[in-house]
Amino acid sequence: MKQAERKTPEQLLDAIERQSRGHFKILIGAAPGVGKTYAMLREGNELLRKGADVVIGLIETHGRVETERQIGELPIIELSAIEYKGKVLYELNVAKILERRPQTVLIDELAHTNAPSSKHRKRYEDVLEILAAGIDVISAMNIQHLESLHDMVEQLTGVKVGERVPDRMLHVADEVQLIDTSPEKLRERLRAGLIYKQDKIEQSLNHFFRLGNLNALREVALREVADDVDDRLEHYKQENGIDGMKGANEKILVCVNYRKNAERLIRRGWRIANRLKCSLDVLNVPLVPISELDEQNRKKLSGLEQLCASLGADLHIRPIGGKRPADVITDFVRAHGITQIILGQSARSRFEEITKGSIINKIMKNTRYVDVLIVADGVEGRD
Repeated sequence: MKQAERKTPEQLLDAIERQSRGHFKILIGAAPGVGKTYAMLREGNELLRKGADVVIGLIETHGRVETERQIGELPIIELSAIEYKGKVLYELNVAKILERRPQTVLIDELAHTNAPSSKHRKRYEDVLEILAAGIDVISAMNIQHLESLHDMVEQLTGVKVGERVPDRMLHVADEVQLIDTSPEKLRERLRAGLIYKQDKIEQSLNHFFRLGNLNALREVALREVADDVDDRLEHYKQENGIDGMKGANEKILVCVNYRKNAERLIRRGWRIANRLKCSLDVLNVPLVPISELDEQNRKKLSGLEQLCASLGADLHIRPIGGKRPADVITDFVRAHGITQIILGQSARSRFEEITKGSIINKIMKNTRYVDVLIVADGVEGRD
């Protein structure tokens, strides 16, 4: 048997950090109403009966009677009241939880965006602070809130999901559990008024809860959890020096400008890099210096920076500096040993490609042993 390789200082520090922080479990569902909150409360009550110190940090029952019953004897931490535009909004009370220091806290709706003036902008950031204090957390979310699936979910369902969780939260989690219910059963629960109130049932059945949507989301959820299992196995192999790691020499580069499909390209690149267990670089080649960008493009660049930070990708900005865009890209590819390039469809018209040349063709001509993936931009009626 091969002797395990000695762990690096970074691996040792990571192991120590995981030992000192709280245990994190995420319950994932394909859609609202599959029973994530119900399952979370049941688990909380089971821990309570075994003598564990368990509290409810925040639970969203959405008026579902059977879910409310599951609260049982679980103590509830008082929510934090925040005044905003004449209204009082109630959010997770992180300070109270840290003061109370329970063994385990239940926190629903991981993708939620907190009210303005909250300590953290997103609830998952609240969870990270609680975990860092050594408190175990059980939380829940739907698969459509995962950042890298944003474009896929919108394409499948026609619904643009506003609240999202970075994929790295799945890697932070010690356990990821799928709460699964068949689409047919889910629609029965919806008709029976067990998910939404009566006035929303018909609209939901004909929109998000269409059978095709639910089947597609269920498949995505099953695949995502299966991939997470593979990730954990590969991580175990890496920690223990076992051969068989994939993608050790792969390096992915996504090239983006300020067009609408830029974020879609980055998410596609991240999913490919994640499958290959390699890092992701994102390259932006502005045609003018950053200081000369107009307000609209500054906002787009800021959005790209935020998305890259969320996904853990490295964003590189290389001003054109008198070169051709294709040359800037190929220089970067050579300097960083890139093995795969992801590009959007060319914005040039056919006439421009004839007179000025295709950027994609130039890149392919000037690079060797580099795979190039062209991602369609989804614009209909394009020449």
